[in-house]
This record gives sequence, structure tokens and C-alpha cells, in this order.
Amino acid sequence: MDTAELRTALRNAGLSQYQAEAYVALLQLGAASATELADACAVPTARIYDVLRDLEANGYIETYEQDSLHARACDPQSVMEDLRSRAVQLDEAAAEIETRWQQPAVDKHMLSIVKRFETVFSRTEEMIRDADGEVQLSVTPEQFENLKPALTEAYENGALVKVSLHSEHSVELDALDESDYRGVATEVRQRTLPTPFVAIADRTGACFAPHTNSVNQYGVLVDDYTLAYVFHWYFQTALWEVWDVVYTAQTGDPPIVYSDIRHFVQDAEPLLHDGKRIVAHIKGYGTDDREPVDFTGEVTDVFYTAVSAPNDTLSFSELAGQVCLTVESNGETYSVGGWGAMLEEIEANRITIEEIA
Repeated sequence: MDTAELRTALRNAGLSQYQAEAYVALLQLGAASATELADACAVPTARIYDVLRDLEANGYIETYEQDSLHARACDPQSVMEDLRSRAVQLDEAAAEIETRWQQPAVDKHMLSIVKRFETVFSRTEEMIRDADGEVQLSVTPEQFENLKPALTEAYENGALVKVSLHSEHSVELDALDESDYRGVATEVRQRTLPTPFVAIADRTGACFAPHTNSVNQYGVLVDDYTLAYVFHWYFQTALWEVWDVVYTAQTGDPPIVYSDIRHFVQDAEPLLHDGKRIVAHIKGYGTDDREPVDFTGEVTDVFYTAVSAPNDTLSFSELAGQVCLTVESNGETYSVGGWGAMLEEIEANRITIEEIA
């Protein structure tokens, strides 16, 4: 510890700036007159006598007369004991603060703006651990590693976990082994451009933070069905649909699970056009009463507003308009829509192809 650091430590221990200056100088001089001491440190001569009296009262020095007022440093034992007791007290205070502190969560609100990315990341972990429907996530490989425990929980809860990986800078990502994703994600895609941090869970919660190189750094926390839908569309069109799949846990054989009706239609429309019979399990809500719906039936028709030949592969953007299914089950016919359905009887949040015949 150098002289400046020693003075700072003494000030932290309760000495004033002038007291710390005078005491450290007196340690170096051993003994000196008041005027000599004032010349040796940054204490004005007019203040040195008051400073010495205060140091003597606190047991740091003693003064004596030799034609003029002199001072010398006392045996530092009492000073050291005082400093050590303060250190112990501060250490105990730190331990007590750690014991009493529990991170207060940002109150859930329709929309919250925060300053720290740590707050966004913490809310994301909380959302993912509670998810049992779908998780959509745009992260760097490092962020993915940090979220693995939470993603594993969501995956085990039955959530479809979609991860878009990107680098912080425009560099190629290192290839990861499939074991890095197994039991953690349903599907992983790789984006070659840096992108914001985005997380959407179970259609109600969303978290957003700009890319680390952005001029403005902030975070957005969403706890609202409609606002989360905006982030969902951004994720699907900019961060997901156009990028290469690097891992998928699903096969082409039933059961094939979908959380988005548009992805279902992309796969099902060609099958129906070829005369295949599709039996699907539908889970969702009634659009009138929001009561849970759960049934299995045959998909007899799909409707979408895109203009496309039946043999063409439908893109996600082509299905941006109304998309719905007609499903027959136990003599009843149901119209099924996706997220935000208003014209259909049922909003589906999980469609599972049980059989293709």
C-alpha cells in the first residue's frame, strides 16, 4: 500500500483529510514541531494545531513543548486495534447485508423499461423456468450456456424451446455438438448477424435488450398478451424463419408438435393436397370464453389468405393474414385459429399431428 492509499484508508476509518495527511507525515518524520509538520504535508499552518489536538484526543499522537509545540506518533498498537475492529465490523456488516438481501423483482407491469441488462436476464430466467408452452429465444452462445438450466426446466415441462443463436460481432459461430442442445432445445437455428436479446414465453411475457454495440442500452420487460405478439412476429420473421436449422429434436414422423398454426399449415397443406388424412390433437382456448379446449380430430381443410399455388412451399410471411383449420371430431366441426384468433372458435397454442394416413 502506497502513501496515498494509506491516507485514503485512514479517511475511510474516520479521519478527516487533514488528520490523515498529518498522521502519515508524522509517521515518516517520527517527531517534529508543528510548523515542520505543516511544511511536510498539505495541512495549512493555521489549521495544524487544531489537527494535532484532534489526533491526540483520538490516541494517534502525543504533543509536548520544546520552545514550541512538538508532536510524535504514539505506539500504533491502539491505532491498529481500532482499525482492525473497524475492519471486523465492516466485514460483519457485509455478511449481514448479504444475509438480509433478496433481489427485489421488478413488479410485473404491462410494459417496464429498465436500465440494466442483468434485470432483463433475471426476468428471462424466471419466465423460462415457468414456461410449459413455448419459449422463443435469441441469444449469444454464452447467454445460451448461462440459460441452459432454465431452458432444461422448460423443456422438461413440455415447452417447445426455439433458440436463435448469434454472435456478438459479425464472426462465424463455432460449431456446437448436438449434445449441447439435447434435452435443452426443440430446435436451434444460427443467425450470422448480431441481433438484440429477445425472449418470449407462453405468449404472455417478453424480454428485449439491444445489441451490446448499440448506442443506447436499456431493457424492455413485457407482461401483456398483445405486446408479446409484436415481439413474436419480430422473432419469427427476422430471427427465425430465414436462418439455417443446426439442430432439431423433431422427426418427420408423428407425433409432430407445433406451437404456431402457420408452421403447421406449411407442413400440412401439401399433405392435404396430396390426399393424405391428418389426425391432430388440438390444445388451446375458446375465443369467446377463454375456457381450455383439448380434443383430437381430423383436419379436413386449411384456409389462408396468401395467393400461392398448392405445390409451392408457403413462407411464413405469405401466411401473415388469416390462417385457420377446419377440424372434425366426434361429429362436431371446429374452426381453429392461432395466436390472437378472433374469427375462429378456438385459439390453438399446441397442435400435434398424431397420424398421417
